[in-house]
Amino acid sequence: MLGDISSVRSISECTTLRGKRVIIRAGVDVPLSPEGVVVDDFRLKKALPTLQWLRAAGARVIIIGHTSRADGTDDVSLKPVCDLLNTYMPVLWAGGILGDAVTKKVLALKDGDILMLENLRFEKGEKENDRAFAEALARYADIYVNDAFSVAHRAHASVVTLPTLLPAYAGQLFMEELQHLELARTPKAPSLFVLGGAKFETKLPLVEKLLPVYDRIFIGGALAHTFFVARGYQIGTSLVSDIDISHSPLLGSSKVLLPIDVVVLSKSGHVVKKLTEVEVDESIRDAGPETLAMLKEEMRSVETVLWNGPLGDYEHGFATGTKAFAKIVADAQGVSIVGGGDTVAAIQDTSITDHFTFLSTAGGAMLSFLEQGTLPGIDALFVTKK
Repeated sequence: MLGDISSVRSISECTTLRGKRVIIRAGVDVPLSPEGVVVDDFRLKKALPTLQWLRAAGARVIIIGHTSRADGTDDVSLKPVCDLLNTYMPVLWAGGILGDAVTKKVLALKDGDILMLENLRFEKGEKENDRAFAEALARYADIYVNDAFSVAHRAHASVVTLPTLLPAYAGQLFMEELQHLELARTPKAPSLFVLGGAKFETKLPLVEKLLPVYDRIFIGGALAHTFFVARGYQIGTSLVSDIDISHSPLLGSSKVLLPIDVVVLSKSGHVVKKLTEVEVDESIRDAGPETLAMLKEEMRSVETVLWNGPLGDYEHGFATGTKAFAKIVADAQGVSIVGGGDTVAAIQDTSITDHFTFLSTAGGAMLSFLEQGTLPGIDALFVTKK
């Protein structure tokens, strides 16, 4: 790490922005329908405070960002995102990224104007972290702001090279993410870390790192299946990571909690079963009621809860356990810090978003920061022109 995160410069510290061109890496990567309609504007709304502040300060704002399809392909225009953002505040559409036509629109900006460029990933130089591409973007602006914590773990041109070419600052949302996730790395006891979802091979190092830090760690979702296999349980056709945890300190730790009953998909439909009752042709899809009761009891005394990842197969409609746990966390008195796209989406469905201390816009970036204490996009803010 190149510097203490407490010394990251916030754009809120700047008092002379009128007339300055500010290029802001915003978290505009919101999910779109196959028809190109924004289906979840959570990240976009979280980006508004910094944009509104820059506009009020008289800056000439250039928004840069990306979005992608559900399958990860990047050939998606940001025009629908710009159109939706334009319902919250006036935003101009650049229609491209580089070139004379875009440059003319940048130079024509007046104080308080906002211009959004096209999807950065249309240019291969973005993901390849090409310096020439970053330099071309830098020529548009006087100041750089990163407000997209959700991509701060990516070594892309707009995240790690562009901020080294201009005076660079963190946006208001970026600072909030830093402050709350740093709080999650040093939780007030009693503390509970709840981790769900899948891909345990990428999450195992984080869980092992937080094992000495948190009083309890609950492993749910498909991640728990790895433990079930290691303990000799039948998991049928359930999704499971190809990873050996037989030598992990997690396996024998009294701190680690696992589901005690599960919802399986069987020939009879959705059935609640004990772990010893799962059959070879069944698939575990969600946490059962006894598991949720156990978590509710744990939450009675918790001062800090950190939660990332659904407790069931959320993408395929098994959201009952995740939504039930969201209500348990919302009713708790301690600090609650939650992240992960599916997790936040489930919370939004329950209309209790205001009952959590902080909902992160990040998924992978959140987990990477918790494990490492920094990210490439954070380090880049320390290598900046002053």
